[in-house]
Amino acid sequence: MTSEKGKNNNLEDYLKCKDFTVSNESFDLLLNKELDLLVTQPVPKNLSSYYESENYISHTDGKKSIFEKVYQLVKNYTLKRKLKLINSFQFSTKTILDVGAGTGDFLKVCKNNSWHVFGTEPNSSARELALKKGINLKEDLSDFKNKKFDVISLWHVLEHVENLSEYISNLKDLLSDDGRLIIAVPNYKSYDANYYKEFWAAFDVPRHLWHFSQTSIHKLFEAENMIVEKTLPMKFDAYYVSLLSEKYKSKKMKPLSAFYRGFISNWKAQSTSEYSSLIYILKKY
Repeated sequence: MTSEKGKNNNLEDYLKCKDFTVSNESFDLLLNKELDLLVTQPVPKNLSSYYESENYISHTDGKKSIFEKVYQLVKNYTLKRKLKLINSFQFSTKTILDVGAGTGDFLKVCKNNSWHVFGTEPNSSARELALKKGINLKEDLSDFKNKKFDVISLWHVLEHVENLSEYISNLKDLLSDDGRLIIAVPNYKSYDANYYKEFWAAFDVPRHLWHFSQTSIHKLFEAENMIVEKTLPMKFDAYYVSLLSEKYKSKKMKPLSAFYRGFISNWKAQSTSEYSSLIYILKKY
């Protein structure tokens, strides 16, 4: 494992978190003051092994546990919202690249609604499940060199990428001049994050390498000459993340407490705009 603390005076201690999904190991969250960005340290050299778990839900279509059932239920609802969002853009060619497409459900919905779909997914098992749905996913962005897309979407993906600035630059290169980049990420400035602290499920260390605020998204993309056109809430995330966070905190299911915290988080965010997760719609200057 490698650590950046000490090399960079701009990083300071923020919180210590545990990996509740795979290893039970502890990791530090360091605050980059300049960007208002939290950084997970140390980053394991064998990071891919931390995704090898039946509990890593975005790589499965499972409906066994309560979490899987809730996840799949919410996913079906949000798929319709995502489709409505991209259909609000007026593109004649209607090409979309979904990065970290999981098992391909979003692209399948897009394909059924006259979009030309492309996607990436590093997990081979997830790619196989997508292929059974008629969605052929590539392993990474390098398979799309010299191509341009009207819409590029990353639904809870940017927090996983290792070389953040380089990755953002690559996304910009793949976007058409009048295209839209859709980034959905957890928001560590939300009420539920501040309430659950080290038990907040959306920290998800070490798989989540970065933990974004609205300020950090604006600054990171401004460095690539991109601006945030619009910011939208993902209100269901507050409930789902709170449900998992309650499990991590108390070692038992507390759906009523989770619903209450999710409700309070969304209620407070009406005035602060700090929802549990946020969707950023970006475009080139």
